[in-house]
Amino acid sequence: MARIPRIPFTLRMEPEERSALENLSKVEGRPINQLLNEAIKSYLSRRGRKERSLEANLAKLRAYRMRDPGFQKAIAAFAKAEASLKDPLEGEPIEEFAVTDARRPGPVQSKIRKALNA
Repeated sequence: MARIPRIPFTLRMEPEERSALENLSKVEGRPINQLLNEAIKSYLSRRGRKERSLEANLAKLRAYRMRDPGFQKAIAAFAKAEASLKDPLEGEPIEEFAVTDARRPGPVQSKIRKALNA
């Protein structure tokens, strides 16, 4: 099998990192180029695992959305939970919110009110 030729690459780094690499190279008895190649492969491998994990989570979310388009089941479950559990603050005024805040609901409240036709 023919070996693919390596491509030269210029790298700019801080003097402290260059000095640390030179010292590590002496201690390990390996060339700086080999240390850098190993570090780059390790970094790319870790990034690849993270990307695969994100892709898997995205696939799960898409599959969930296909099972419940519009999140109707999720909204119904939320509404049922809200209606069936006792709210310890039911009927109690909340002083942190100004009256103007109650008239202008945020995006979450708006979505919940729309889902409940309120």
